[in-house]
Amino acid sequence: MNRIKPFLLAFLFMVPLLFSCSQGTDVVESGTYQGTVDEVEPEKTEIYVKTDDDRRLELYFTENTTLTRNGETVTFDQLQKGQRVEVEVEKVGQRLDPKAVRILE
Repeated sequence: MNRIKPFLLAFLFMVPLLFSCSQGTDVVESGTYQGTVDEVEPEKTEIYVKTDDDRRLELYFTENTTLTRNGETVTFDQLQKGQRVEVEVEKVGQRLDPKAVRILE
């Protein structure tokens, strides 16, 4: 019985950790997708977008990524969780490079 307790404690500790990692991301083909910003990580210039077809895209901005609203270039700090966006991505191996992100709202 004493050996079961450490195992049980370890299991109970791991369950929340496993659930926190369960929000995976999807790799899609190159193209243009619309969706909602699910998460913004300013220190990494990274966003997660939940697409209209229920995929979650992880997008790290590069020096070539354009960010616009109403046709005008805006800064990364204009992105907020819950905003509608259109993203143009290029699939590079198992990574998605955002070529353009347009804030729709």
